[in-house]
Amino acid sequence: MHFHSAPGPCLIDTHCHLDAPEFDGQRDDIVAAAQASGVGQLLLPSIHSDSFADSLAMRARYGCWIAFGLHPIYLSRHLDDHLQILEEHLQQHAPLAVGEIGLDYYLPGLDAARQESLLVEQLKLARKYNLPVLLHVRRAQDRILKYLRQTPVPGGIAHAFNGSRQQADAFIQLGFKLGFGGAMTYSGSRRIRELATTLPLSALVLETDAPDIRPEWAQQQPNVPANVEKFSFVMAELRNIDLNELRLALWRNTYQAIGLPLPT
Repeated sequence: MHFHSAPGPCLIDTHCHLDAPEFDGQRDDIVAAAQASGVGQLLLPSIHSDSFADSLAMRARYGCWIAFGLHPIYLSRHLDDHLQILEEHLQQHAPLAVGEIGLDYYLPGLDAARQESLLVEQLKLARKYNLPVLLHVRRAQDRILKYLRQTPVPGGIAHAFNGSRQQADAFIQLGFKLGFGGAMTYSGSRRIRELATTLPLSALVLETDAPDIRPEWAQQQPNVPANVEKFSFVMAELRNIDLNELRLALWRNTYQAIGLPLPT
């Protein structure tokens, strides 16, 4: 029940909250189902300082990749010393990225100035420790692009990308991959499906955001990493590309996004 960095191409869920309470009591089965469907690894972002220990526990049990970060939606939980706690975890525990960080201008009641200050400080940490970032971007593409230009980082992933083609190109120019998943499975998600079809293949990665962003075929149950297999079918059909060619490219893209050498 342990993920290993598979030497050959495999599916990778680049954004999975395996530590979410929705999965309590089921994680062994969820990981086993993911592996049976061809998912060889997943990347688990954290959301607040209390969840760092959960991320470490998931890595110890399942061998998954992890990131540490302070998520903008949990603004009320982040205290001033949590940036210091974040830095200590970056120093001591060798995560692969800083995340999940970013801006959310969609949910009401989140202080925009405080979100931006928190984002900037975390970008500085990513730069200091030469780590990519996992970005939460809701109604804030241009604002995040502005801060990325001011504080360049070693790339990363813009998760659940839902911007324009122009914004997508701007993220790609800054060294980012763009994450696609459940939203792409809805025929009504025209802009997202258009991007998944027409963006350079080298810019794409797959993700679930499990347990959230449920796919069209399973709207009543939590999203799970095994769904990445079907997401690859959807993307291959949209792009009219051979499935194995797509999966090889996505595997390479994921390693590139998090700055790891491809396994040989």
